Amino acid sequence: MTTTQSAQLKSMLPVLRRFAYSLTGSMADADDLLQNTVEKLLSKPIPEDVELLAWSYRVCRNLWIDEYRANKLRQAAVHKPELQQTDIDATSQITADITLKQVESAMATLPDEQREVLSLVAVQGLSYQDTAAVLSVPSGTVMSRLARARTKLAQILNLDKSNEVTA
Repeated sequence: MTTTQSAQLKSMLPVLRRFAYSLTGSMADADDLLQNTVEKLLSKPIPEDVELLAWSYRVCRNLWIDEYRANKLRQAAVHKPELQQTDIDATSQITADITLKQVESAMATLPDEQREVLSLVAVQGLSYQDTAAVLSVPSGTVMSRLARARTKLAQILNLDKSNEVTA
């Protein structure tokens, strides 16, 4: 990694940390993911024809997917399904205003593909084209996933508001 790339990577750390947080939902896990991402970026040569930020997003996302799959396998091996709690008390989450926690919870219900696109476009401010490049999908797929994610979030958050009125 060149000195210029190192300086550029250093300036991108807050942006990458926010992206990692949007994927993991936990600041501690986000910090671990960020550390693994930076370690991977520093240890492997970066292709010359890619933008460093887009490449960093891709590395971060791939590491998160790998860790997510590994955790899922570990949990399946350690925990018996009949011991897992499946009933969630929805009324305990209703408040007078839509809070950040409600948005985070709503985002957590989105499929991974929709949450990734929503995070890159709405949170990180990437264009549809840049998001498509990061995720290696067509721009139309980005727009479709984003539209479904926004619709689903609106439904979830409006549902919470309608429950407040009747509760």
